[in-house]
Amino acid sequence: MMRFLTERLLLSLLLLFPLINTHANGGINIIPKPQKVEIKEGQFELNRKTQIVKKGITYDVSTEVFKKDINKSYGLSLIESGINDARKSKQSIKNSILLQHDADLGFEAYRIDVKENEILCSASSSEGFFYALQSLIQMISTDAKNRLTIPCVEIDDKPLLSWRGYMLDDSRHFFGKEAVKQYLDIMARLKLNRFHWHLTDEPAWRIEIKRYPLLTSIGAIGSWDDKDAPHAFYSQQDVKEIVAYAAERHIMVIPEIDMPGHATAAARSYPEISGGGEGRWKDFTFHPAKEETYEFIDNIMTEIADLFPAPYIHIGADEVHYGNQSWFTDKTMQDFIKANNLKNEVGLEHYFVRRACDIVNSKGKKMIGWDEITSVGLDPSKAVVMWWRHDKPEALTRSLNDGFDVILTPRIPCYFDFVQDQSHEIGRRWGNKFNELTTVYDFPESISSLIANNKSQILGLQANLWTERVAGKERLDFMTFPRLLAIAEDGWTDAEKKDYEDFEKRVAVFLIYLKSEGINYFDIFDKSTTPEPWGPSKADVISEG
Repeated sequence: MMRFLTERLLLSLLLLFPLINTHANGGINIIPKPQKVEIKEGQFELNRKTQIVKKGITYDVSTEVFKKDINKSYGLSLIESGINDARKSKQSIKNSILLQHDADLGFEAYRIDVKENEILCSASSSEGFFYALQSLIQMISTDAKNRLTIPCVEIDDKPLLSWRGYMLDDSRHFFGKEAVKQYLDIMARLKLNRFHWHLTDEPAWRIEIKRYPLLTSIGAIGSWDDKDAPHAFYSQQDVKEIVAYAAERHIMVIPEIDMPGHATAAARSYPEISGGGEGRWKDFTFHPAKEETYEFIDNIMTEIADLFPAPYIHIGADEVHYGNQSWFTDKTMQDFIKANNLKNEVGLEHYFVRRACDIVNSKGKKMIGWDEITSVGLDPSKAVVMWWRHDKPEALTRSLNDGFDVILTPRIPCYFDFVQDQSHEIGRRWGNKFNELTTVYDFPESISSLIANNKSQILGLQANLWTERVAGKERLDFMTFPRLLAIAEDGWTDAEKKDYEDFEKRVAVFLIYLKSEGINYFDIFDKSTTPEPWGPSKADVISEG
């Protein structure tokens, strides 16, 4: 009973807060900011008689996520009518949310026209309707009579970029199915549509591969700060459940299976495909000169491709030099280099990446790799580049000039393992640079000169959270929020429409939603209330560059 009363009190406070805070923006506290908004007089009342009506829609448009969210937040169950139900009279259509197909709107675009007795949502795709409803739910507030209301407004909206992503590193530390689902919920609210799932690396292999059970029975043991941490991984059933959950929210899940480097967990599970290495870099790479290695990778990719319907598989392909010490002395590798005229160990690395790309392509997928793949000699139609080395703008320029599609995810400002405030003691810095909210918000405008001539090749942008120093959910939340809100607006809203002061006002309202979800965000408005949660140890302070 006490828990029930506490939850009801929290809900009451959450309903009251928008009444106090939303009027400064006319109640239009939507993140990401819509492209065009016209505020009008009046408001629509959302109540138990409100109906969701579909008109002129012949494809699947689900409102289940919207209805569940309304019920969860406000205890209100909305009625849904069938498509083009001719029996509905004009009287019964009043107090409705009408979904109507509009072929003139682009993919993911939507329009909203809120009147006092009806809300009209128009789109040409199920994605567009989904985003329209996500905008509606962000505009709900409670008036003085405790009624749920939405201000009368016209919104005309569409995304700036098609790839709006977030990457979670589940290898260094494991967070589990419920945490992933919670983040997918928040991503959906922010109209983020790509979840990049980093599942394998040095500490652990986190996905079940039925053909190679040792990958989880051995490779899933450990974490970044505890090599003996109990084995933890996602079963194939877990993966299917998460992929389906994401799809309901129009989020594509892209797996990352690292190779040829960052393969320690796999190589210690199956030593016969290890590329050697020394000290802490032992088993860091796959063996690039054995056909058994490529057969191993092909079999893994068969299962990965079956689990993830996304048209992409990420293979990493970065930082191989950290652990390729044995490549210079291993007779099999040296003979392979000579026999295939690869010249040197870098040529061998590039050979591996090309073979891996062919394997990914053979599964009907396009390969994604970090920006090191630009120099490998790949066909740009077969791979996508993620530009991550902010200190190497030439890698971005070369990728674009060579014809690759590119996803922008530079360390500054898109790596969320970098600290976000001068006072924070754990995490990464690049010299004096770190990723505070204003820095994240000023993207991609901050690199506009680098991409001005190749905008059509920029698929989008993405935040990455590497978890070496993120040992638990509390710190995961702290490092992600509210910076992910800025990434969402960066990917959706035209540069000339962005305004940081206005953004901060909307952040203040969105934080209430995060609080209701139990998210331990960094409070930019009162830093003293959110002390920095520690990672594995206080000593993990890094300065680079």
